[in-house]
Amino acid sequence: MILSTTPQIEGHTIRAYKGVVTGETIIGANVFRDFMAGIRDFVGGRSGSYEKVLREAKDTSIQEMMQRAQELGANAIVGIDIDYETIGANGSMLMVATSGTAVVI
Repeated sequence: MILSTTPQIEGHTIRAYKGVVTGETIIGANVFRDFMAGIRDFVGGRSGSYEKVLREAKDTSIQEMMQRAQELGANAIVGIDIDYETIGANGSMLMVATSGTAVVI
């Protein structure tokens, strides 16, 4: 499946639009990650554990979106948007939502 944030895929004609597809993932951050991220905030540097969680959530959300597109008979998704939000008490959960248009090229 071809994925693109652009509305078209260069060199390909969109033959059919199958509809909007989405993928959502909600992941909780555990206390250890929160503690380590707090230390990183204080002393500086990147939080590898949070970056890993973000990547996993994004990948899961994209996979879910791709599965929905395949169920519609699409072989590509264009106009992909990825949104990150914190939700829950004190922002303790991370939500990654992806959306795009399933198409046949």
